[in-house]
Amino acid sequence: MVTKLQKTNSSRKGVLPLTGSVKDSAQQIWQAGLGAFNKAQAEGTKAIEALIKEGVSMQRRTQSVAEEKISEASNKMSSMATDISSKASGQWDKLESIFEDRVAKALNKLGVPSAKDVSVLIARIDELNRSVQKLSAKSSASKAGPKAARTATAKVVSSATNVVTKPGAKRASARKSAVDHQPI
Repeated sequence: MVTKLQKTNSSRKGVLPLTGSVKDSAQQIWQAGLGAFNKAQAEGTKAIEALIKEGVSMQRRTQSVAEEKISEASNKMSSMATDISSKASGQWDKLESIFEDRVAKALNKLGVPSAKDVSVLIARIDELNRSVQKLSAKSSASKAGPKAARTATAKVVSSATNVVTKPGAKRASARKSAVDHQPI
């Protein structure tokens, strides 16, 4: 066996420089790979950090643009809502005035006096009260007699009934006849 080992040793001496060079090449390749890995890791970290920074800045820009668009959209929606509500309010006002006009016409046809008619009548009644007080003061001062007082009162009442116009004209004449027949 020993002889065999020596034979193999002698055959190895010729192969030894080839194996050594392969071994050296493999070791250099290994070391180059480790260096490339180390460099890629360092530059990769830098590249990843640069990408992260770029992503953060892009996210911020995107958020600001999105916020601007949302703000514009909300402003447009609020202005549209304001326009719609003002148009709706105008329509309600028109509807209300149409309704009021129709109710006033219906009440007028039924003979119900309007608020304006009532205020005119109140003013006229106040004026008539003053006239009656003046006449009663004059009649008591002159003591002309009951017939002159009745005539003066009838004149005041007839002038009061002339104030009522359109809707209440029929009722006013009815009141006048009722007043004329009442004893004073």
